[in-house]
Amino acid sequence: MEHRQRSPNVAGDNPRAVPNRILIVDDSRLQRRILSKMLGKWGFAVSEAESGAEALEICAAQMPDLIVSDWIMPGMSGIEFCSALREMPQDGYAYFILLTSKSEKIEIAQGLDSGADDFLTKPVNSDELRARITAGERILRMQRELSHKNRLVSETLGELQRVYDLLDQDLLEAKKLQQSLLRERQRSFDTGHLSLMLRSSGHVGGDLVGFFPTDDGKLGLFAIDVSGHGISSALMTARLAGYLSAAAPDQNIALTRQANGKYHANPPEKVIEKLNDLVLNEMETEHYFTLLLAFVDMATGRVQISQAGHPHPLVQRADGAVEQSGSGGFPVGLIEGVTFSQFEVTLAPGDRLLLLSDGVTECPDASGEMLGEEGLTGVISRLAKVRQAALLEALMWELADFAGTEEFPDDVSAILFEYSGPPS
Repeated sequence: MEHRQRSPNVAGDNPRAVPNRILIVDDSRLQRRILSKMLGKWGFAVSEAESGAEALEICAAQMPDLIVSDWIMPGMSGIEFCSALREMPQDGYAYFILLTSKSEKIEIAQGLDSGADDFLTKPVNSDELRARITAGERILRMQRELSHKNRLVSETLGELQRVYDLLDQDLLEAKKLQQSLLRERQRSFDTGHLSLMLRSSGHVGGDLVGFFPTDDGKLGLFAIDVSGHGISSALMTARLAGYLSAAAPDQNIALTRQANGKYHANPPEKVIEKLNDLVLNEMETEHYFTLLLAFVDMATGRVQISQAGHPHPLVQRADGAVEQSGSGGFPVGLIEGVTFSQFEVTLAPGDRLLLLSDGVTECPDASGEMLGEEGLTGVISRLAKVRQAALLEALMWELADFAGTEEFPDDVSAILFEYSGPPS
């Protein structure tokens, strides 16, 4: 084996570099010398091998940019060498020119099948050789540019994946924090049982449900649905939870502290009007939200409700009959100075009150048809004998069956209060 180093044009990792390392493979020492001298004048670094096996060893140590190989050689032929070369693991690409006296199409096709890129007829003409190398330069330049861009894309995708993984971890923590806003999912009272459910369509969502007892014998219930989805909506729900906190009644705007230190319920319509002013005047946000605020008098079953764009409350009587009514109202945070109204329903022993987000009534089936209030009535009627948290679970099963999937397009939240009547 002979090696000749001829003024290499150092390419490095420059994607626009031309080939500077050329390997000549030929069992004829004279032929190798002729080609080596010719290529050396053009500034290439030339290596020589007298057989395909020797050439493979050179390629394994350092892959050349371009290979000029004779077709007919003892032992391993040129096309056998080319096939073996293409099976070698390599970062770059070596342009392969076969030297041949063959001109039959079937033989040319055989060479192409083995992985050859071009052919050169012996005896070699210097002008034709230079032209073939120039063609190879163009291919290698494009290949290197493509490899360079692929590396950049891979590095970018890798960085994006790292960012996504970090964001996903943060969202999982945010989901835990948002779910922690719903401290109790069930509570039993002397006069009834309360069940709550909160399910986000993504990691975090814009729905929130909660409750707080008052010192004047009432139970406050609230259901919130903030516009949009994701982190900003979840942050809005967290802030709103502070305004209706059961843990800090002095900060709960739905309660007023009396002279004796007891906290009594405020009219729900006035509470929503105050929230509307707070959102518009003190919060820098583009979000608005729907809200349903209710106070249940635990002794009488009388329920005061104020509705701000939230779906109508649903009452199911002890005999299974379903009623839906409400005043509708504007969402909170849209119009300054807007007033809200309130209405009343009365629960008898055995009746239950259900507050649901629009993720239930606006859930679509496979054809895009929404469940709607009529569909919801049918579902609750079928589940008349199911009680407490099992009802909310069964409602989700019914919704999944209607939609044909358990992945709903919107957040789903619910409050269920089952009234057993005043204590004897």
